Amino acid sequence: MNKDATVIVDYDAGNLRSVQRACAEVGINAQISRDPAELLAAPRVIFPGVGAAGAAMASLNSSGLDQAIREYLGTGKPMLGICLGLQISLDFSEENSQETLGLIAGQVKRFKFSNPALKIPHMGWNQVTATQPHPVLAGLEPGDEFYFVHGYYPTPDNAAQVYATTDYERDFASAIGRNNYFATQFHPEKSGRVGLRLLAAFKEWDGTC
Repeated sequence: MNKDATVIVDYDAGNLRSVQRACAEVGINAQISRDPAELLAAPRVIFPGVGAAGAAMASLNSSGLDQAIREYLGTGKPMLGICLGLQISLDFSEENSQETLGLIAGQVKRFKFSNPALKIPHMGWNQVTATQPHPVLAGLEPGDEFYFVHGYYPTPDNAAQVYATTDYERDFASAIGRNNYFATQFHPEKSGRVGLRLLAAFKEWDGTC
């Protein structure tokens, strides 16, 4: 493992190669690893994922990556969560009634709608609106849309940790953050030029905001 490489965390949650390819597009040398020591040594970490909270936490716990991620947050180095990575960063998920990593206080809840025309999962392109500035969102423009695939959404306890929202019958948090951790419910790696712009901003972020 190149000591200067960004680590993409491998915890059997898929979607890793597409994240790696998107990173290469913006000049991020990213390598996939499931080694806690390599994660802790990395200058920055991407924590992506698709799948279910229960299986994801079982994989993290069995490999020791759960504790490595918590320790990494304390280093001050930048970390980016994506989709499932975001969801298992909170304290608890209604999916599988699963206790999760506790990087950000709050819960992940299942969508419930009064409008029967709205489908679960929320899948496809939708607008992301910044609610406060953040370096990773520096290139976000009004009307920008990103690609989503999820049936659950984050509800941080502290509203000040919400950096962007998206409307799907109601506004939900689509980007959250705390200190050197920033996470998106949408998939930047599947979101064309706007997603690449966000990854490029993450490349330049020093972990402060």
